[in-house]
Amino acid sequence: MTSSSSALESILKRDRLIVIVGLSAVSILAWAYTLAGVGMGMNAFEMTAMGGAVAAPASPVPWSPLRALAVFMMWYVMMIAMMLPTAAPMLLLYTALARRRQARARSEIAAAAFAAGYLAIWGLFSAAAALAQWAFEMSRLLTPMMQSTSALFDGLLLLAAGAYQLTSLKQACLGRCSQPVGFISRYWRSGIGGAFRMGVAHGTFCLGCCWFLMALLFFGGVMNLYWIAGIATYVLAEKLAPQQRWLSHAAGWALILFGGVILLRAV
Repeated sequence: MTSSSSALESILKRDRLIVIVGLSAVSILAWAYTLAGVGMGMNAFEMTAMGGAVAAPASPVPWSPLRALAVFMMWYVMMIAMMLPTAAPMLLLYTALARRRQARARSEIAAAAFAAGYLAIWGLFSAAAALAQWAFEMSRLLTPMMQSTSALFDGLLLLAAGAYQLTSLKQACLGRCSQPVGFISRYWRSGIGGAFRMGVAHGTFCLGCCWFLMALLFFGGVMNLYWIAGIATYVLAEKLAPQQRWLSHAAGWALILFGGVILLRAV
């Protein structure tokens, strides 16, 4: 019995190591590509240096299919870099339970399917964000260099993001997204297909929790490293904080106050 338990514990440790290495490798590559500029023609450090002030409206540049694909990939790689590390606790717990419950399926393959489902949701968000960016550029609310041109737009975006932080929908999604044990006990599905569906469900809750925070990149600068790192750090803290409601409400009121100040200055 002891040798059997030791063997199982050794397998679980190996699975955790595989998941940790895989998550780390994908996250590091995503962050490296983000820093390199994700195909936007200049690196993130150069684009960050261009920020800091409301940019003057510029004539919109027509989007080609190649430009649209590049913007989608920019958003998607950023979402992988920002959100995949926050899913690590869920993936590690899922991997351990998959090994115990699914003797026939390799738990690391199931974990990969879970991650694929999770990232599929953020791929959909990235497509929507790219479409929103196109609309904002055509409306001259963003420059072709992805900088905001309107203090009114900035203020309203901050107010909306802050208000969303205070909603029951935000809190419900945050609860599902940040509590691995409760999520897995409620949404468990067997098999590789079940793992993918669980990843989709988890990604949907995380999207419901964080999508408005990601939209703040339109305010701070889509490729502004300070905002990318700041939002990623906040999202991770919000998921791990013992007083999640207090933190999300504090952030919400701070965003509302900030947005109000910007609107008053714009009047």
